[in-house]
Amino acid sequence: MFEDLRDLYQEVIFDHNRNPRNFRIMEEANRRVDGFNPLCGDKLTLFLKIGDDRVIQDASFQGSGCAISTASVSLMTEIIKGLTEDEAEALFKQFHEMTTGKTEDINLEAIGKLAVLAGVREYPARVKCATLAWHTLDAALKNEREAVSTE
Repeated sequence: MFEDLRDLYQEVIFDHNRNPRNFRIMEEANRRVDGFNPLCGDKLTLFLKIGDDRVIQDASFQGSGCAISTASVSLMTEIIKGLTEDEAEALFKQFHEMTTGKTEDINLEAIGKLAVLAGVREYPARVKCATLAWHTLDAALKNEREAVSTE
């Protein structure tokens, strides 16, 4: 399984890095959080529009970073649209466990396209690149306004 994921990993990373989805400032966002990875220099601002029903209606980002960081936030903004805040929080926890190697059991159905990022667990310095967007999402879901740092 991981051999196939490795090939797909490279393809997805390159695609989302070259053509990031939801790369824009969202004027109507009601949540906005900055994230920074000092180790790699990745910087992003995450924008969310969350409805009264606690459903993520829209997600976008601005910033710059390495290919893994850009691909991770691009994938994340695609996947979380339409999720409730609780569902997005649960996805954050699953993604974090997968990328940090805290679990070997990856529920591919639950994690979906994000499974391609499972390979970063083999490169500890890159885990922070992949998880920056997710820690920023976690702060946004908790309506925190302070910038997030991976350090």
